[in-house]
Amino acid sequence: MAKLILLRHLKSQWNEENRFAGWVDNPLSEAGIQQAEGIAGQLKDLNIDIIYTSPLIRNKQTVIRILRLLGDKYPIFRYFEEKMKKWGNFEGDGNHIPVYVSEKLNERYYGKLQGLNKEDTIKKYGEEKVRLWRRSYDIAPPGGESLKDVYNRAIPFYKKYVVKDLKAGKNVLIVASHNSLRAIVKYIENISDEKIADVELSFGALLEYNFDGKIIHRLH
Repeated sequence: MAKLILLRHLKSQWNEENRFAGWVDNPLSEAGIQQAEGIAGQLKDLNIDIIYTSPLIRNKQTVIRILRLLGDKYPIFRYFEEKMKKWGNFEGDGNHIPVYVSEKLNERYYGKLQGLNKEDTIKKYGEEKVRLWRRSYDIAPPGGESLKDVYNRAIPFYKKYVVKDLKAGKNVLIVASHNSLRAIVKYIENISDEKIADVELSFGALLEYNFDGKIIHRLH
């Protein structure tokens, strides 16, 4: 039975500074880097065959740090967009794990909120409105994406590529951002539009599922 593992990236610099990051490409913080060892310990017996992630550096750094700690294989990043899709490709084997990279797995675009401190934003707009922008399904922050928008780009990608690999018996790890993972969890656990507001994943959160033609259940 194949396994699907979802991992939220480790803590980034802007997470540390309590800013809305969205598509701003900020790196892992020192605290995030220190998280990697514990996550690697949880993944060491899962025999990952393939990884999917986004081009955001906090996601890619999470992949690199964890694979380095696991020690047996290194990542080769392969891309779905632009010239890197063709020119960064190759044929052949090696002691590596393929890591497929797509913007479809990026964080929610936070529009005009990107770069703002979250506490300052709550003081300006009110706690309830900011919570709706961050957690609701179909309410978008000013100039940005709702979770529904993220769902509509992430889930077709998941069904086209990830499900295919799971059906082939591969253990798949998705390393992504909070809202792209919330969209995937909503889909595979059939969570309602209302209940998804209660789903929150901490930095480095790890979810594991069995797959046998469809998702069977979450293991933890």
